[in-house]
Amino acid sequence: MLDWYDVYIAQTGRSAALWALVSFLVTYFLTRGITRRIRSRAARGPQEGDAAIKDVYIGGVHIHHQVWGILLVLAVGLLEFRFRPDAPWVEILAAVFGAGAALALDEFALWLHLEDVYWTEEGRKSIDAVILASVMGMALLVGTSPIGLDMDTARAEGLLSASIGVAFHVGYTILCLLKGKLATGLLGFPIPLLALVGAIRLAKPSSFYAKRWYSERKMAKAEKRFGARHDARRERLRAIFAGGRAEHPRV
Repeated sequence: MLDWYDVYIAQTGRSAALWALVSFLVTYFLTRGITRRIRSRAARGPQEGDAAIKDVYIGGVHIHHQVWGILLVLAVGLLEFRFRPDAPWVEILAAVFGAGAALALDEFALWLHLEDVYWTEEGRKSIDAVILASVMGMALLVGTSPIGLDMDTARAEGLLSASIGVAFHVGYTILCLLKGKLATGLLGFPIPLLALVGAIRLAKPSSFYAKRWYSERKMAKAEKRFGARHDARRERLRAIFAGGRAEHPRV
């Protein structure tokens, strides 16, 4: 096992990415579990034998866990830029960064709405952000280029051919985003041809592209394509990242 890690992870420069991703996922699921426990305890009232898990208040102000996440990410950035450490410290910093990113992104919806929407319909955007970050982390771990073209390929094809390839890649990625497919577009930036699939297929009816260029007939087709079945698949994926069951908005 150690030999496999050394050959395929450490020697290929993927160790920091691996530790960041593992730490991110572990911290996220632990955080979701703790927040569920706190919410359940608040709903039924404290009972004998309950662990002393509760929200953190400083000076009467509720400190959201995104605050600790942002502080960890900032601290890691400063230490990395100043010291540029070698192994094992770079892996340790990567793990701390992953933990901080998980704490921050778990409350992504709070950044967006500037209010506590954690258990509401709007709060589900945090789950979407975590899913997207997880898949992007996996894409970086396997070593894909940020623009879908590595330097060896660019040198082999020449500057002009490489530039045309990059322009084409960026162009269909932007088209994919304009069609309202944020996850596919962002993931398609480092993964060649993924965004091309999103660019070719129907746009979401709420997207800029659909509103600007779709006829009534094509808009109806898009609404049918992104209807209840599409929403159901998304909710199932959200449920997995929310702890095994769908989030129910607070009323």
